[in-house]
Amino acid sequence: MVNDTLDEREFELINIIGAEIGANQRRLSRLMDLSLGMTNMLIRRLIAKGFIRIEQLNKRKVQYLLTPKGFSEKMHKSVRYTLKTINSIGLIKNGVKEVLLNLYAQGARNFFIVGTADLISMVEMTLREFNKPECTLTVLKSIPQTQINGVLLIARENVKDENLVLNSYVDLITELAKKNHLMTVPDPSVAAPATMES
Repeated sequence: MVNDTLDEREFELINIIGAEIGANQRRLSRLMDLSLGMTNMLIRRLIAKGFIRIEQLNKRKVQYLLTPKGFSEKMHKSVRYTLKTINSIGLIKNGVKEVLLNLYAQGARNFFIVGTADLISMVEMTLREFNKPECTLTVLKSIPQTQINGVLLIARENVKDENLVLNSYVDLITELAKKNHLMTVPDPSVAAPATMES
């Protein structure tokens, strides 16, 4: 009896075949960064499981197509992935909210942020939801080399490489990782972020 479950590589191949109609094995092999033999083995497994079928175009050319079972599996996995992503975004947003509420409770009202656009948008949205008109957020292109009147939220990686001269800053990514237990082993070379001074 054939096992119907898909491993990660098989599912990746189903996604590629669904998007690359008419792709030959050589192209599929390049897209997956696998050897031709490994790609051939995956295709044979997916055919045996009933997720794809081969259609002969002429003596030398075939195309790989998803079966209804293959389309169904692709859709179900996509829905699960989307739900998992939404859940992750919710966890990140709650973490941002917790960090900002703690800073607000310590008296912070002026926030400066530098980093990735997605995380900046999340901080902006969270501050708007607070509905605290006295709070301000200023987006900076780089980490300032002089003191600022507020708290700097750093929303990008490799902060430990920066030469920070600021009194009040929060490495937002590290804080979010701690809050959501995303970091399994703390890195001892990373200094703890400075806290707000009362």
